[in-house]
Amino acid sequence: MTDERTESGLPLKAVYGPQDLEGFDPGAVLGEPGEYPYTRGVYPSMYTGRPWTMRQYAGFGTATESNARYHELVANGTGGLSVAFDLPTQMGYDSDHDLAHGEVGKVGVAVDSLDDMRRLFDGLPLDSVSTSMTINATAASLLLMYQLVAEDQGIAADRLTGTVQNDVLKEYIARGTYIYPPAQSLRLISDTFAYCHRELPRWNTISISGYHMAEAGATPAQEIAFTLANAKEYVRAALAAGLDVDDFAPRLSFFFVARTTLLEEVAKFRAARRIWARIMKEEFGATNPRSLMLRFHTQTAGVQLTAQQPEVNLVRVALQGLGAVLGGTQSLHTNAFDEAIALPTAKSARLALRTQQVIAYETDVTKTVDPFAGSYVMESLTDDMEEAVLALIQAVEDRGGAVRAIEEGFQKSEIERTAYRTAQEIDSGERVVVGLNRYAIAESEPYQPLRVDPAIEAAQCARLTRLRQERDGASVTEALGRVRAAARGTDNVLVPMKDALRAGATGGEVADALREEWGQYVPRETF
Repeated sequence: MTDERTESGLPLKAVYGPQDLEGFDPGAVLGEPGEYPYTRGVYPSMYTGRPWTMRQYAGFGTATESNARYHELVANGTGGLSVAFDLPTQMGYDSDHDLAHGEVGKVGVAVDSLDDMRRLFDGLPLDSVSTSMTINATAASLLLMYQLVAEDQGIAADRLTGTVQNDVLKEYIARGTYIYPPAQSLRLISDTFAYCHRELPRWNTISISGYHMAEAGATPAQEIAFTLANAKEYVRAALAAGLDVDDFAPRLSFFFVARTTLLEEVAKFRAARRIWARIMKEEFGATNPRSLMLRFHTQTAGVQLTAQQPEVNLVRVALQGLGAVLGGTQSLHTNAFDEAIALPTAKSARLALRTQQVIAYETDVTKTVDPFAGSYVMESLTDDMEEAVLALIQAVEDRGGAVRAIEEGFQKSEIERTAYRTAQEIDSGERVVVGLNRYAIAESEPYQPLRVDPAIEAAQCARLTRLRQERDGASVTEALGRVRAAARGTDNVLVPMKDALRAGATGGEVADALREEWGQYVPRETF
């Protein structure tokens, strides 16, 4: 028997035993479920009381089309909605902007105005549905639109529950949908923390994401380390803005990937909880137990899906979802098997949800808390993962923190090197991908993917033309002027942004007002 290495390069022994846990102190590193340092889970009963939130990610084409998909998902048992926005919406461009051409409605739903948001959530009870919105640079605008729709429904803001991703730092590292320079982005995020503490107390104001870094090639250790380093930067920014740590930290949440390497993924989640609890307690002096809890959403690994023999992805997703559950996730999205080809069809999206429901109701993993606790391999892997993550966090701190390291290109270059090495291993066959470089077949069976109608762009542009003709242009101009004034000064920018959106300003116009005052970020080359 020979030993192996995990995705993070950690030793993975062929056989583990008591000798691997010599000096292991369960009381210090485990605790009880729901107790510091939360290695075993953030809640005492975990899934024995109720399962995780089954939150399926969806959004495409127009708001009306996406609304129909949301109604279908709710009818099939989805416990929470998760909204995907198209690239122009994510980048702060209206659908009729030159840079939006060809991208409208393609990787998510196009939302240009409050009218689009109204159609997106038409008929959905926002006081009983939890909504997550995967939006970053323009998160504040989309959240304010959501609040305004709730007001239209007569729902008080303090009854709204959900999450905005709002994690711009990882955009500079791995994904690219940033707008403003880091300092101004942190200002907008801190203003969102303060606004929600006052107006939307049950809303999760940020979902600090390692998922996209993992999709770009990060190892599990890099995913956790760079995510927690970013989280520390957000905490520092909020403290610098005058907020008390226990006023905003209980609403911080996280977003991670679940790969097919089940053992390492479970160890990753357990180590992440332990590290974050100690950071918040020892470095930032948090005293509210909820400030110490690393609560996270998980999505199965899109990067591991293959267009070749796509039905094999059903097996991959089931294993990935199981790993997330064994690791103690609070909510989960399972990818559809056809997502390596196109947007999921209604049938494949339903099947992805059924995968979660089988894990929840047909297996016994929800009957006990932290099933791997005390396992020789799991506790050893968790300790090794913690050590590797802490070393990487320290490497970021040594460069002056996450923003300074981003400007230096540190995280991006580390991930790019890992991604290149992985690609080489797949090309050489050293890393097996079933159906791609081993057990391939000559031809795949015919498959009809979902396609977005290109006519959507013209229809969306026509709606924008009507909006601009029918609104009170002077009121919009005045409201956007107040947004610019707040951006120049120190007032919370979300207050005038909400007024501008209510007056009929588009998301792109609000983003442009901030661009004029804050500028636009241009990255340095790192590779």
